[in-house]
Amino acid sequence: MIRSVIENQSPVMIDEEDRYDRLRLIQWWDQNRIRDAKVMVVGAGALGNEVLKNLALLGLGEIHIVDFDFVQTSNLSRSVLFREEHTGRSKAAVAAKMAGELNPDCTIFSHHADVTSDIGLGMVRDVDVVIGCLDNRAARLWVNRMCFKTGTPWVDGGIQEINGVAKVFCPPHGPCYECGMTENDYRLIALRYSCPLLKKEEIQQGRVPTAPTIASIIGGVQVQETLKLLHGLPVAEGAAIVFNGMNNSVYQTQYPLKKDCLSHEAYDDIVEIDFDIESSAQSLFDRLKQLNAFSEEEHLRLVLDRDFVTTVRCYGCDAAIEVHCTRSKVAADLAVCRECQQPMAVAMVHEVEEGTGNSQLSLATLGVPRYDIVKIESELERRYVLLRSSREDANSLNRHSFQRDNNGNGR
Repeated sequence: MIRSVIENQSPVMIDEEDRYDRLRLIQWWDQNRIRDAKVMVVGAGALGNEVLKNLALLGLGEIHIVDFDFVQTSNLSRSVLFREEHTGRSKAAVAAKMAGELNPDCTIFSHHADVTSDIGLGMVRDVDVVIGCLDNRAARLWVNRMCFKTGTPWVDGGIQEINGVAKVFCPPHGPCYECGMTENDYRLIALRYSCPLLKKEEIQQGRVPTAPTIASIIGGVQVQETLKLLHGLPVAEGAAIVFNGMNNSVYQTQYPLKKDCLSHEAYDDIVEIDFDIESSAQSLFDRLKQLNAFSEEEHLRLVLDRDFVTTVRCYGCDAAIEVHCTRSKVAADLAVCRECQQPMAVAMVHEVEEGTGNSQLSLATLGVPRYDIVKIESELERRYVLLRSSREDANSLNRHSFQRDNNGNGR
């Protein structure tokens, strides 16, 4: 151990056996705060790899990785954690294993899941920061709304070719990602769905041209802003840090604050209960009345965060298929009738009322993920309810999808 004294400052102890010795020399650094921190990284591609590498090197205590994709050969030129033998395996699982090998001090959880449908708000609420490493607007918008509902800061990153941008959003105040969205952004999100509003799977498999160099730059900025958030230091809140790789210029733009922005809904005064999402919505209504969260006289309804498709019906021959699935899980082939090749009309609901047929469906079928926070309303009041008992199962996410079988029936 080496001891050095800088004039007019306290002694500095240098321990060459301490993994974090050089970090502790930073004046404001608190390694204990890093060790106790929890961060969620959404997206484990080129950008996510760089973010995870940095978090692991820093010794961040708990890291959750969310990604529904698999490693492809094309990932190997841009993703520092992937190897050729990982091809075909879950990106989240591989990234967790490889980042864990960089630093065994980190506890890393992998979630092979779609953040827009499989991750509960309780998980977002539990972490200190969410880092977005996504490649499409729809997922960014969803993460933005999840973070503002739960009051969780998040750092967005985007890269293309050798250009990139990093953005920091700190709910509940200040501008958010949706505040900066234009009409064209909403139009491009709408293009991800076919005319009857069912997903276009081929669009979801978009490819963004990027180089590993820009992933390193933007991933580094994202983790650096995360470190500032964890230490309570000033950040570029509600702003975009833009890097132009062609001329090596860096500039910052401030997002506007839209007073009527849909993302600025905060879930406060949360009621926590033990409840299994495999139970029905009606059981949830009954349970809340038993707990006196609502009176027996109130008529309750569950407000769904995700569009729920009940049926599709042919405009031509009137053939109908009962679906009962969230819109994001419905395959695009249901948009056209197999009998007469006419378009299918999609029937969707956004609320489930007490005493109706849909109230007998399980919360899982209705698209409520494990450890979620749900919104329950009556004619008198509104409550936000955390489904606490599902937390321990959050790592084993079941993906429910709807598609036709070989006979054209739904399954």
